[in-house]
Amino acid sequence: MNVPYLPLNRITALHAAEIHQAVARVVDSGWYLRGEATARFEQHYAQFIGTEHCIGVANGLDALTLILRAYMEQGQLREGDEVLVPANTYIASILAITENRLVPVLIEPRLDTFQIDDRLIEPALTPRTRAILIVHLYGRCAFTPAIADICRRHNLLLIEDNAQAHGCIPPSPAAPLSSPKVGCAAALPQPRTGSLGQAAAHSFYPGKNLGALGDGGAVTTNDPQLAATVRALANYGSTKKYVFDYRGRNSRLDELQAAVLDVKLCYLDADNQRRREIAAYYINKVKNPALTLPQSSESVYHIFPVLCSRRNELQQYLADNGIETQIHYPVPPHKQRCYSQWSERSLPVTEKIHAEELSIPCHQALTAAEADRIVALLNAFC
Repeated sequence: MNVPYLPLNRITALHAAEIHQAVARVVDSGWYLRGEATARFEQHYAQFIGTEHCIGVANGLDALTLILRAYMEQGQLREGDEVLVPANTYIASILAITENRLVPVLIEPRLDTFQIDDRLIEPALTPRTRAILIVHLYGRCAFTPAIADICRRHNLLLIEDNAQAHGCIPPSPAAPLSSPKVGCAAALPQPRTGSLGQAAAHSFYPGKNLGALGDGGAVTTNDPQLAATVRALANYGSTKKYVFDYRGRNSRLDELQAAVLDVKLCYLDADNQRRREIAAYYINKVKNPALTLPQSSESVYHIFPVLCSRRNELQQYLADNGIETQIHYPVPPHKQRCYSQWSERSLPVTEKIHAEELSIPCHQALTAAEADRIVALLNAFC
């Protein structure tokens, strides 16, 4: 049995008829940018997340970059200000900070959650700290009451990178820093990631839990001024045709991708529940002291990360037995050539995760037989 890591054709096939119909409607409409499909998805996604505003953009990196740029345009951030960010994140989180000439401050994660360690945040604050960028890595919520308290006491912006956690609900009642208006149709019994800070960035890269058939992204927020600024910046800096208030860029979610995402959004909670079921099966059935598995029920398991001190050997063993895996991520940001000024830093928790992490298949199209095969192989690894 060969088990691919993430067969996008099988995932798309789960809702293929509706996706084809949605795409055909856009093609036949003759309207491919800034039309009804995008407006409809923005409305539905804002309601799903629990925010007043959603702005579709070209990709997740643009979403992060535009949030920071909008805060700079509004005077809430200035060049040289510091933004705290988890050291073990995907590099896009950091690229958005440095592109805006802001200063990333790398904070180690907790080894038991892989999320930013809130115990290390306050000691890292300086007079130049203006924001915390939390990243809901692997599909698990990074928000904690301690982070919210620090932001309130020190008047810091809290920005979410929600590229990996579409639909995730925090494990206990959260107190978002910015709540929707009373009566907002988006209000949920319990907020989801993407509504916990002042603004959030989302990626719809095909491999995400909510994935497009190409690139796509979005910004969610309850701040109408921020929403308007992001929307203008993403449209060349324009709020009125041929009138430019900002030096913006072209970053727009197209109609085809919006239509596809709107179909898949209807099934996201069910798809995430299936991911949780598979993850729970792994956690309950894999009994191998050489492996450390996540122990979380609230994650939406964009990635199911296994730690193993013999990671490369484990990956080859699984490949030899037909199981495709991925590494998220083999080289941490502070060891990348583009940030060579950090190369001498010692971040032992981050480095351990990046040296030992192996992602095994965990998605809504995985069959029971495939999951059984993976469990048997993991238990037989020695």
